[in-house]
Amino acid sequence: MSYSACPQCRSDLTYHDGIRLVCPECGHEWQEGQTAADEDAVAVKDANGTPLADGDTVVLIKDLKVKGSSMVIKQGTKVKGIRLQEGDHNLSCKIDGTPMNLKSEFVKKA
Repeated sequence: MSYSACPQCRSDLTYHDGIRLVCPECGHEWQEGQTAADEDAVAVKDANGTPLADGDTVVLIKDLKVKGSSMVIKQGTKVKGIRLQEGDHNLSCKIDGTPMNLKSEFVKKA
């Protein structure tokens, strides 16, 4: 019996372990019928665990110091039109016209 190729390394040596499909070459595991696009989707959640999407409005839950500046962004500041991005600072936005990158753990969805 043959299964679909591994979405990470494209190996044809995949097998079913009873629950998931497994690739013995790279060790990747995935659900049957799951596509690579499903896995690549950025899942960003706020401090309360609510999923965030591009264009959402969020509120800061803590005062944040701006690196390289003496400026502080106060708790309760509303940020409109966020954009999701890869990396440690996974939110891109503008606060008072200044482009900034924030961590989703310091915001909650408004």
